[in-house]
Amino acid sequence: MTDFVFLHGGGQGGWVWDETIAALHAQSGGTARCLALDAPGCGAKRGRDTAEIAFADIARELVADIEAAGLHDVVLVGHSQAGMTLPDMAALRPDLFSRLIFVTCSAPLPGKTTLDQMGLGLHGQYKHQVGWPVDPVTHSMVDRFRIMFCNDMAPAEAVAFLGKLGGDMWPAACYSHEDWRRDHLAQMPVSYVLCLKDMSLPLVWQERFAARLHADRLIRIDAGHQVMNTRPQALAEALLAEIEAKEQ
Repeated sequence: MTDFVFLHGGGQGGWVWDETIAALHAQSGGTARCLALDAPGCGAKRGRDTAEIAFADIARELVADIEAAGLHDVVLVGHSQAGMTLPDMAALRPDLFSRLIFVTCSAPLPGKTTLDQMGLGLHGQYKHQVGWPVDPVTHSMVDRFRIMFCNDMAPAEAVAFLGKLGGDMWPAACYSHEDWRRDHLAQMPVSYVLCLKDMSLPLVWQERFAARLHADRLIRIDAGHQVMNTRPQALAEALLAEIEAKEQ
């Protein structure tokens, strides 16, 4: 029995992992136990007042959720913005996690917020900013999300996915935090999933973030940012392969 715990990215909830969890159950023959977490203000925790929640409180709450579920020797999988919280979770309970897997996750430099890291320009426009696929000033958030998240989805699939967005919001503290600490990850097994068609985080930035997160293994999947929705079978296969690599 392998315990997988999943943490979603910004503007999404634990629901985003449904397809990948179903694929994991099928591929593992039912030997994978899975828990999809919700950050405060997201998923099952929507509507909660998160104004007074400090950044450090988020990791503590999520670790408590895992402990309450009775899981152990956990493979912790995070997507996108979750890459900023996974290191804090690992620092709180390093004995709880057997491997961290970052799926096209962001990792700003210390002294920069996630908003600083993204910037306001286009991809490739500024050396130290990720940028956006289209001008964020002249394009609505929905238009940006359609390109950033849905570039490898069929039209009907994209409409359905975009229709799920808008109700989930991480605490405001996530967007002002800049004291990133990741050195302890060098002492842990860490994998990073590179999404080759990602229109949110270009591949060159994913590779930089993987290095900042001390990833010792890189996995490449030919998918966009929402790989868990568009290529769940491939992602599940990759996650199970990481377990086999750990056991060898």
